[in-house]
Amino acid sequence: MKARTLFRAHKDYQLNEDFADQRLLGAASKAGNKKLTSAQCKALDREETVALTAQIAEYQSMLYAQRKKKVLLVLQGMDTSGKDGTVKSIFANINPMGIRAVAFKGPTDIELAHDYLWRVHRHVPVKGEIAIFNRSHYEDVLITRVQDMIDKPECQRRYGHIRDFESMLSDTGTVILKIFLHISKEEQRERLQERLDDPDRQWKFDPNDIAQRKKWDAYQRAYETAIRETDADHAPWYVVPSNSKTQRNLAVATLLLETLQGMKLAYPPPDAKLSSFKVE
Repeated sequence: MKARTLFRAHKDYQLNEDFADQRLLGAASKAGNKKLTSAQCKALDREETVALTAQIAEYQSMLYAQRKKKVLLVLQGMDTSGKDGTVKSIFANINPMGIRAVAFKGPTDIELAHDYLWRVHRHVPVKGEIAIFNRSHYEDVLITRVQDMIDKPECQRRYGHIRDFESMLSDTGTVILKIFLHISKEEQRERLQERLDDPDRQWKFDPNDIAQRKKWDAYQRAYETAIRETDADHAPWYVVPSNSKTQRNLAVATLLLETLQGMKLAYPPPDAKLSSFKVE
């Protein structure tokens, strides 16, 4: 089964904590490999992910050379779900030409003075580029709704804005894939504690994460609604189990590769006029 089928969210999708711990790809998913240890499965997952990123690099080179289409990869998830780690794992060894990662933090005063999509639209990919959004315009129907910064009618209006925005991007040559990195509440607790316990990683700890964690159920419902309201064939949502970091990286790499393969990319044909040209 293709990953784009395996992880695709559907219109009545509901988040399930048990799904966050699923291992649906790689060595752990193969019945014949049940005797492998967890460490061995992780090592094989890493090897497979590296192989996939090599293929992604080749397709990205074609995309950049062709300069016709664009790719927008949206990564959403609860705090500690691994958005940064996913970007590092998949894109660390890919030519940075034609790749751009954008991390959306709290809006600035200038951004707040514009409509909420203004700061996002500025960073959508150009022709030949893969843009990776670490958080995105979906924050404006997630944290804003959970924190009661907007009411339900305004949230519904924003779903409509987002659907129209993504439709426009698709109509003008952007291939969109949106991925929710799904972790369990217990997994988040462990990851937050690991940050606190490691002096070299405490800089990643934000006390606000604890406050947001208290609203875990509200965020889960907000994500469910956002996914259901904005999933479309031209802008699909995928839910990736992310308690296992190696499985997460493998799944996202597989989804991206399948998407690139479906774009029928190729290097531009050679110019016949140059076939006999000699450089003096």
